[in-house]
Amino acid sequence: MSQLFSPLSLGPVRLQNRIIISPMCQYSANEGRASDWHLMHLGNLSQSGAGLMFLEATAVQASGRISYGDLGLWNDATEEALGTVLQSVRKYSRMPIGIQLAHAGRKASTEKPWKGGAPIAPDAPNGWQTLSASALSFKDGEPAPTAATESEINDVVDAFAVAAQRADRLGLDAIEIHSAHGYLLHQFLSPLSNRRTDSYGGSLENRMRLTLRVFDAVRAAFPFTKAVGVRISATDWVDGGWDLEQSIVLAKALDARGCNFIDASSGGASPLQKINLGPGYQVPFAEAIKKVVSMPVIAIGLITDPHQAEAIVADGRADAVALARGMLYDPRWPWHPRRNSEPRSMWRRSMRAVSRVK
Repeated sequence: MSQLFSPLSLGPVRLQNRIIISPMCQYSANEGRASDWHLMHLGNLSQSGAGLMFLEATAVQASGRISYGDLGLWNDATEEALGTVLQSVRKYSRMPIGIQLAHAGRKASTEKPWKGGAPIAPDAPNGWQTLSASALSFKDGEPAPTAATESEINDVVDAFAVAAQRADRLGLDAIEIHSAHGYLLHQFLSPLSNRRTDSYGGSLENRMRLTLRVFDAVRAAFPFTKAVGVRISATDWVDGGWDLEQSIVLAKALDARGCNFIDASSGGASPLQKINLGPGYQVPFAEAIKKVVSMPVIAIGLITDPHQAEAIVADGRADAVALARGMLYDPRWPWHPRRNSEPRSMWRRSMRAVSRVK
């Protein structure tokens, strides 16, 4: 029997299989509001046959958007627009849907990727002042962020909690807190971007403080009948940066707090990173973390082949696999391994169930 298509529980949320659609930024929102593009994009992926779909990184504050085209969930207008899209998607899909809540920190205020993706100065059109753990720009010559004050840190924590409440009202099943890829929470974790001397900097305990505070706030704001997890970058791929050893300490702390899953990615904190790219190159991080926590661990990163995905789960290296670009290239990716893993009549019934109207 295929392990990839065996059920999995992320805390209280039960998935029919272990294929997860990873959050993918679309840069197609209007002042944070979901658009018709999101209806088409999410409606398509909701028919994929995956066990769970995550919405793209969704900013908890307007200033936390990567670009002015990012999706947001910080006010009634953004909540209403996303609710309209989700209402239509759910008419035709039974797939559980989660959302990735995020704040870009110093990597905010950029142009859309197809327009170059360059940072936009605070005083330029579509730009704003960014903040981070310390007043260090991501690259030399780029606009510098301001170091977040304690009051601004508290505002960020509150914003995550309020967005979690909005996500609940929208009927979403899970939240993934984005603490990876060089965005704000990761900026506090990594010694490459965090040079603070207060209770949020210096020691590992201090650098983990914001991520743990945000997790606690989101968990308290989101019903315990739904799942809350965290995405981390398991390493910065830079000497002296955030690494697997520190990630394991963070994972254990999250596990002790009742975290329902952890998603092990990597990189994004520094332009000096040297990533050893290859099929499943991040799976060893998931495998190492899985050995020390009780919560499910999700592997991600150049997982493109169904046999590869099956082996990762069957060998116990991770509890689930998440696909991003692979799903864009083939929005019916899960159909192929499913067809090969069960009798034809059963496959037909399962695929009909994917698209059946509630």
